[in-house]
Amino acid sequence: MRVLGVDPGLTRCGVGVVEGVAGRTLTMLGVGVVRTPADAELGHRLVAIERGIEEWLDAHRPEYVAVERVFSQHNVRTVMGTAQASAVAMLCASRRGIPVALHTPSEVKAAVTGSGRADKAQVGAMVTRLLRLDAPPKPADAADALALAICHIWRAPAVNRLQQAHAAAAAASRAPRAPRTSAGSTPAAPVRKVPR
Repeated sequence: MRVLGVDPGLTRCGVGVVEGVAGRTLTMLGVGVVRTPADAELGHRLVAIERGIEEWLDAHRPEYVAVERVFSQHNVRTVMGTAQASAVAMLCASRRGIPVALHTPSEVKAAVTGSGRADKAQVGAMVTRLLRLDAPPKPADAADALALAICHIWRAPAVNRLQQAHAAAAAASRAPRAPRTSAGSTPAAPVRKVPR
């Protein structure tokens, strides 16, 4: 499985590609940051992020894109920029028919470090160890993007099984059922009288 992880942000949008399957050694195929100038107009910044992500999609051809799920923060301006960058990443992937998965920061931290409250240094250290890198990727946005990709690779099999179970249950609930009598049992077949 090849996953492009995207840690969305207007100034620095972390991107990282990881390949592998759950339970096996993972390989980093690339890591970086798509940057935009803070003084540029919002529309131009979003276009720059789109171009950057498109380049990563062209270069690495991922099977999935994992994006950090935006959650409410105290700084509304920051969360708006993060949400806008996140939407660009989802748009780029969806336009190509690539499935998109959203993971919360605590899900990613828990998957990579074992604790949903880990700090950025701990995440960077575990990403370095898991991918057998010489040093943690810089800036932290790049390490976070790799962590997102790792999280998706490890969580995808369980999520897929859960989705299949939900789909099977939904299909079973839509299947036609035999009518029931007032006592709750299936009615007996009607008796046919045979002429004598």
